[in-house]
Amino acid sequence: MSEKEKMLAGKPYKSFEDELFNERQHAKDLIFQINTLHPHKVDERNKILRTLLGITGNNFHIEPPFYCDYGYNILVGENFYSNYNCTILDCALVTIGNNVLLGPNVALYTAGHPIHQEPRDEAFEYAFPITIGNSVWIGGNTVINPGIIIGDNSVIGSGSVVNKNIPSNVIAVGNPCSVLRTITEEDKQYYFKDLKF
Repeated sequence: MSEKEKMLAGKPYKSFEDELFNERQHAKDLIFQINTLHPHKVDERNKILRTLLGITGNNFHIEPPFYCDYGYNILVGENFYSNYNCTILDCALVTIGNNVLLGPNVALYTAGHPIHQEPRDEAFEYAFPITIGNSVWIGGNTVINPGIIIGDNSVIGSGSVVNKNIPSNVIAVGNPCSVLRTITEEDKQYYFKDLKF
């Protein structure tokens, strides 16, 4: 197996062999273009993003700066919005559903390194997919770790570190992130805390 095949299969791999290194360099070239375009050149930015990312919906908006490893492992649904400084380490698939909002400084990390220093010192790493369901809002400065699934309609509070799966229809917050409560029909009448529409 090549190192890329190992990476995509969730096996230990080394990321600095030529194929993976060159693919990251290619992604960096496109990311540089995205992050240095004039802010009014939204259509041009989106054209480059469509080249970089594996799948995009027709309607999406990613505020620069944006960073990723490869791009082709990022699958984005309709009506996706990412605020400033999103980082996606997409060494494995990152699947993002429809109507997903990411706050500023959100980081999705599919990649990790062994706990024991010997294999880590030998430059081994691993990657496991991240899946974000439909209609999810992830608050600013949240980190999502390898292998995580976030269910539909859930809200992740700002500053959370998500290291276990989050079910659908909940508010989850904290470090480590845990479910605070279920989202109910009563929540529909409020736009912030106790303030009604």
